Amino acid sequence: MVRLGNDWDALLKEEFESPYYKELREFLKQEYATHTIHPDMYDIFNAFRLTPYHKVKAVILGQDPYHGKNQAHGLAFSVQKGVDIPPSLVNIYKELNAEFGFQPPHHGYLGQWAERGVFLLNTVLTVRDASPNSHKNKGWERFTDRAISLLSQREEPIVFLLWGANARSKAKLIDQSKHLVLQCVHPSPLSAYNGFFGCNHFRLCNQFLTEKGIQPIDWSLDE
Repeated sequence: MVRLGNDWDALLKEEFESPYYKELREFLKQEYATHTIHPDMYDIFNAFRLTPYHKVKAVILGQDPYHGKNQAHGLAFSVQKGVDIPPSLVNIYKELNAEFGFQPPHHGYLGQWAERGVFLLNTVLTVRDASPNSHKNKGWERFTDRAISLLSQREEPIVFLLWGANARSKAKLIDQSKHLVLQCVHPSPLSAYNGFFGCNHFRLCNQFLTEKGIQPIDWSLDE
């Protein structure tokens, strides 16, 4: 049984006990036993562990974990220190620099954001090495859709930053009468110049939180 160590445990109890999740778990046991899978099995739920439900201020949705060696560690867009910063995260840092003047750190570890209330959720939580989307449609989407729906039910407002078609498809799960949904193209080098650069999402996020009487997010990162 998965233990997250915070209020997500009670909220997701039914999911962890459901038939589809048990099937997913059996699939993952086989995958981890026979292939190189990312992230490490103990890191799969790091987004939930680092950002308790009641502390979520903003949600950034990714799709698939990074599929290269030592990259994925359970937080969307983040890599461990010492690993090359992926191109999409380089572009996220560029946008932050344009909005706030922040000098980007020399690493891609976003754990500080998670601890400050930024829920860095991938819609699929595992992947085979060098095989993007290899764990698509195995049950993870149902699980993460439930997490998004639970966040939508919260009374305290949240900002959802949905970048790219996969993330934007989740807008229908969110009650936009309570929460702010910001949408644009993915920060990937393939699309960033078509609307990610200049989106001003980080400022708009903080503006909304401030208007709702919520402490805005410190988007800066220490070295």
